[in-house]
Amino acid sequence: MADVVSEGAAGRRTRTVRAEDALKTLTTDPDSPERLRRVLEQALVFAGATFAAVYTPGADGDPLCLVESVGVPRTFYGLRDSYTRSGRSPVAEVLRTGRPLWLGPAELAAFPEARRTPAREFSLAVLPGQADGGGTCLLAVSEEAAGFDSEGRACLELIADAVIGPVPGRPAEGEELQSGAFSLAMDSGRVEVGDDILDLFGLSRDAFDGKVETLLGLTVPEDLPSLMSVVEADHMSIGERELEFRVLQPTGPPRWLRLSGRLLPGGEGRPARLVGTVGDVSALRSDVTDVARVQRLAAALAVAGTVHDVSQAVVSALRGPLQADRIALAELENERLVVTVLDPPEPEAWPELWRMEWRSEWPDAPVRAMPTLAAALREGRAQIWPAGAALEPALADVGPGGLAVLPLPAAGRMAGACLIGWDAPHDFGTDERALLTASAGLAGQALMRAHAFDAEHELVGMLQRQLLPRRLPRLPGAVAVARYLPSTAGLELGGDWYDVIPLPDNHVALVIGDVQGHSAGAATLMGQMRTALRAYAVEGHPPDVVVSHANRLLTDMETDLFATCAYVDVDLEEGSAWCVRAGHLPPVLRHPDGSTDIAEAEGGPPLGVVTQADFPMSPLRLQPGTVIALTTDGLVETTEDDIDVGMDRFAHGLAVSDPTHLGLVADALLGNARRSDDVALLLLRYDGMATRPQREGWTVWRVPQAVGQARRFTRRTLRTWGVPADDMDAVLLVVSELVTNALVHTDGRVRLDLTRINHRLRVAVTDASPRTPVKPTSIGWEATGGRGILLVEALSATWGTVPVSGGKQVWSELTLRG
Repeated sequence: MADVVSEGAAGRRTRTVRAEDALKTLTTDPDSPERLRRVLEQALVFAGATFAAVYTPGADGDPLCLVESVGVPRTFYGLRDSYTRSGRSPVAEVLRTGRPLWLGPAELAAFPEARRTPAREFSLAVLPGQADGGGTCLLAVSEEAAGFDSEGRACLELIADAVIGPVPGRPAEGEELQSGAFSLAMDSGRVEVGDDILDLFGLSRDAFDGKVETLLGLTVPEDLPSLMSVVEADHMSIGERELEFRVLQPTGPPRWLRLSGRLLPGGEGRPARLVGTVGDVSALRSDVTDVARVQRLAAALAVAGTVHDVSQAVVSALRGPLQADRIALAELENERLVVTVLDPPEPEAWPELWRMEWRSEWPDAPVRAMPTLAAALREGRAQIWPAGAALEPALADVGPGGLAVLPLPAAGRMAGACLIGWDAPHDFGTDERALLTASAGLAGQALMRAHAFDAEHELVGMLQRQLLPRRLPRLPGAVAVARYLPSTAGLELGGDWYDVIPLPDNHVALVIGDVQGHSAGAATLMGQMRTALRAYAVEGHPPDVVVSHANRLLTDMETDLFATCAYVDVDLEEGSAWCVRAGHLPPVLRHPDGSTDIAEAEGGPPLGVVTQADFPMSPLRLQPGTVIALTTDGLVETTEDDIDVGMDRFAHGLAVSDPTHLGLVADALLGNARRSDDVALLLLRYDGMATRPQREGWTVWRVPQAVGQARRFTRRTLRTWGVPADDMDAVLLVVSELVTNALVHTDGRVRLDLTRINHRLRVAVTDASPRTPVKPTSIGWEATGGRGILLVEALSATWGTVPVSGGKQVWSELTLRG
């Protein structure tokens, strides 16, 4: 074990050595335009930094400008792209003193300019570049609680020495520019370009006069305003810029190019320069024009039924072409902005106000908390703010590099708003503004339609849910889950239903069915059939009789509709089940080993078709861990495949699932459900009962000694079960009273059943009379009867009566002390 620890420590100690070797390799080619970025990346690899950057002085030593960075976006830590040399920032402090700073979260508080937003806790390291007397410094961020360890600090010191060299994009004296790079003097408009850039513009070296206007004259006219905003110094601040534009070609469509540049300050007689690279991105851009994008958005919105569908269509149509970092679409409801889609969806990617107002899946925030947004909504036209615009934090943090707010007008009012934000400084071209304005009008109209559809569909769904069980019962030795998906093809009610019915003696009935058609009549009939099946099942009828009674009831209703149904009675004690099908799909069984079977259960005709029909019962054997799956045809039948293929696909999906989490299994099975038909799904996992009840029964004959015989049977059974004699007297008295009442007040057969589970004993007496025993309100001294039920109530923990087939059952539960 000591050797293992020793080897791990040695491995950590070699980080500095490995970093030194990597830096030596990278600095062998000082002219590489990627050299500085590659050097900074070593801070992420060997020092464990999450962000690293290089700052260098601008004209006259002020401001201190960020020239390269790697890692997560600097905005995560509130870091700026420039600091004043005379300000209170760690970068300025290091460049003034020439000494490194190692700052934890507490020390950062001493530097008010260190960060703009306390988004998260982090440690900061700022080191001077030793090779040029402190003119450049390295900044690195660590999210580790203790900051950079000794090895990490040593690695950063090596990297600080290695970052000194020519700034990317600016050639050193006497050197030629790289083939894909350019350097533009902002005062004269003279530009130095590499050979590759000239090839992209279709120019030879001899034909190029060195003027930026020559290159601008070869671009597509619609892209010229956005390009001018980059190449004119008055429109730029210190920092990075990225822009895509089109260059005209002698034949064929224009070529897409991407400009990546940075404005570097001048000084010592040198003008400010825009330096960077230009590359061909035609392969990354489709030939789809903005007009075609608007047409595609209109087509997508035409079939978007819900508010969420509309929001997703807008996000898909805008985020890619605009290369946005964030996009949110929200409805306007009672002066609150209710978000329907966020991209990205993670809360930490959005401003603090939004996170505070997070209600469930998405936030909703008061419009009054964002006055700039409120003003844009009142004006009703698209508003665009460039990088650095003075906005409230709830909006500024959505788009630090640029923000577009699109009010969504519809029917004379504002339906909502779409917010689009960029992290890096973004230049808004003419084509982008046209795309945003056209998209806003389309989205507003679609949002209003979808909102009305959602409201109507929610009403339909609410009515449908009222006809289905609100929750499923807890079962001994089993778990059941159900799912229902209404159809989205229209606003008509469906006829699919399910039910889970607890029955006596640890039985449970699983029911699933489908009424023909989609209409209010189908939904009404569905509610009637579900109620009827539950009533027949609770009465104690066997499965085939339950379904036969439901069939006769539906036939007598003289409706034109019919229904299919599958009914499974599961004995949770024995692990067995009986299945009855009335024109419905058979159950699918998933066995503990993962194999599945489509049960070969005989079936009868649909309910309501034939008055006198046979509904045979088919046995099912269950092992602990077996899953019974029942569904309706909306899940397995499609226009492309017949129902047998769909059932095989359903069985396969059940086989590859993990039955430990039955809810996740149900969600996965419904993942590919077509929504042109409603779908019901019912799953039960049989686990087996940990404790099986003890049961005994006795048929009471109508003879003078009947009550005594019932008591002797009860005493003998309790002794066999090991019940102490102290608990027997109360049980025997309850048996005497219940059996006596049945013999005196009813005719026909009487049966006594005893059930014991742990310390609970259940006494049940069944007779042929449907009349429920009535507890007397008062008993006088002269009364000769009526005290029996009062005695039962006094001795029982609980008691009651339930109807059964052809009569009733009176039961009492007692707590055994032994």
